Amino acid sequence: MRTLPVYLLLLGMLLIASCSKFTRLQKSTDTNEKFAGAVAYYEKKDYYRAGILLEEIIPLMRGTEQSERAQFYRAYCSYYQRDLFISSFHFKNFFETYPRSILTEEAYFMYCLSLLESSADYNLDQSSTNEAITAITTFLTSYPENKNREKMVGYLDEMNEKLMRKEWENAFIYYKTYRYKAATIAIDNFLEQYPEGPYTEEAMFTKVLNQYHYAKNSIEDKKKERYLALVDTYLDYIDKFPKSKNTKEAERYYLVAQRRLADSNASEELSSSK
Repeated sequence: MRTLPVYLLLLGMLLIASCSKFTRLQKSTDTNEKFAGAVAYYEKKDYYRAGILLEEIIPLMRGTEQSERAQFYRAYCSYYQRDLFISSFHFKNFFETYPRSILTEEAYFMYCLSLLESSADYNLDQSSTNEAITAITTFLTSYPENKNREKMVGYLDEMNEKLMRKEWENAFIYYKTYRYKAATIAIDNFLEQYPEGPYTEEAMFTKVLNQYHYAKNSIEDKKKERYLALVDTYLDYIDKFPKSKNTKEAERYYLVAQRRLADSNASEELSSSK
């Protein structure tokens, strides 16, 4: 316990010395000294101080041999501090400024990674996700032999599935809010865009349910055509998913449609005979 104040005193002195060193570097007019200090902080994983020094000297280093390295480190400083929007900007700026650098491929990869990691949850705006998909697709085309190719293909699948889920949720909300006509259009659009995927079965089954409620709640003049549409929807569903857990429930709606159509035909025949 007696040594504790001594320990705290030494720690305080180290912190003061560290701060005074950083302050001295900030005030220095020697660009090379500042750059060396930034690199030292970077290697110690002090990305905050390294980033500050690099921001100050990069405008003064244009045209020098160290400029390329300085900008590359600055991009990484932003990434490691989880400022992903800024890191994506800096990595993109790097590979556009230095297209022939040996670091360009890595910068492009980190640009993609920054966009990926900033991609919002599926229920939020997906601008960053779309941007990430475009970037990854270009990266895979530009660097087909990159060691991270398999990983990037996996990321691309994740991003596409996120967009798919968002589109499905948007379509499904029409059904949940009893807007059956709008749901019919939205589900058809979804299935046209994503004919195969993890939400295909759910979408086709929901289409059966939606078509049933759409027909049931229609005016009499529209019921027949909408029950006929339900029959077609069921047949498409059962053809693609004959052993689904929802098959029996879908069949119940199909049988209801058959009965309603039989009643409608009988009524029409009766009316014509009169």
